[in-house]
Amino acid sequence: MGIHSDTDIYKATYSLLQYVMLLVKNMPRDFKQALGAELRDECIKITVLILRANTAQDKTPHLSEIRERHQVVELLIRLSRDLKLISQRQYAEAIEMTGSIGKQANGWLGFQRQTHEGQGHHDRALF
Repeated sequence: MGIHSDTDIYKATYSLLQYVMLLVKNMPRDFKQALGAELRDECIKITVLILRANTAQDKTPHLSEIRERHQVVELLIRLSRDLKLISQRQYAEAIEMTGSIGKQANGWLGFQRQTHEGQGHHDRALF
């Protein structure tokens, strides 16, 4: 098992977390405390889930939750743009980051499912 901080998905997620922290910092107070806090918290949760998935025997539950929270982050970023809390450029940068994370999470989940299906099929062939 590699060090979690060396994985591309961790690096991408951490970069998104840093970027979101800057975006939230510049939101008006009333949005910062509601929308901004939720956006920041979801990014933190995704980062923690990546750490957990990297060390877990069964990564699938963590990866599934990453995908769900990823969709929430994209929704909150879109809402932030629609409410003009972030610029179109900031939106584009954030969505590019979330796109990368989503692709990596889906790939990792697909690999996990393939690995488990292959093991299950192999086990059935033995008996």
